[in-house]
Amino acid sequence: MQVDNKVCVVTGGAAGIGQALAHRFVSEGARCVVIADIAPELEATAREIGAHAIRADVSSEASIRALIEETEERFGPISLFVANAGIGGVSGGVEVPDEEWQHIWEINVMHHVWAARHMVPRWKERGGGYLLTTASAAGLLSNLGTAPYTVTKHAAVALAEWLSITHADENIRVSVLCPQGVRTAMTEGDDPAVVNVVAQGLVETDDVADAVIAGLESESFHILPHPQVAEYVKHKGADIESWLGAMRKLQRRFFG
Repeated sequence: MQVDNKVCVVTGGAAGIGQALAHRFVSEGARCVVIADIAPELEATAREIGAHAIRADVSSEASIRALIEETEERFGPISLFVANAGIGGVSGGVEVPDEEWQHIWEINVMHHVWAARHMVPRWKERGGGYLLTTASAAGLLSNLGTAPYTVTKHAAVALAEWLSITHADENIRVSVLCPQGVRTAMTEGDDPAVVNVVAQGLVETDDVADAVIAGLESESFHILPHPQVAEYVKHKGADIESWLGAMRKLQRRFFG
């Protein structure tokens, strides 16, 4: 897929990866780029990068539906929907309170479900479309110290796989973006030692945008700004016991 002359929507577009993707789509000649967010800087970011701003809360299906409807009424049919908004910051395991599990579940998983629920029927009628979901390498592997993040990112990847399988013959393409560490507000508080060893250091958001443009052009299902993630996934699939053992060593190294 080429983004030139396309209408593109990016959730979580006011900062970080979403802002970098939206800016790149504008640079690549998209007919219209809409960034959706609840952040105060939404309008300023849109003006800065040449996009349009629509305030939307991705933890609400009604808000996502309204985002899609307003975009198509004002700018035309959406060709590319980037379900990028997500949250981390929930440390711990099964002891994390239910309300925190529910909150991260709505944003990191149901956000993608609702986007597909309201875009797929439109794309089926039009003969095709493209859904890009931002997950994480944690969705292919694991993330030490946070069960809610790991579980929800795995679910996001699983949903993307199912959508790709189910709707490929209707010319609906799906890619899932799975970076490791990216220099954003979400990673500001991360332990540098963990980042350098586990994530092999941080990449910039522009590096992620480069990978996304290449991945969209080749219509690759996995978009991996950190190429080594593909090798980790192979190791996991080929020898799960060995992979689990290596992850346990990292767990003991950093968390005791």
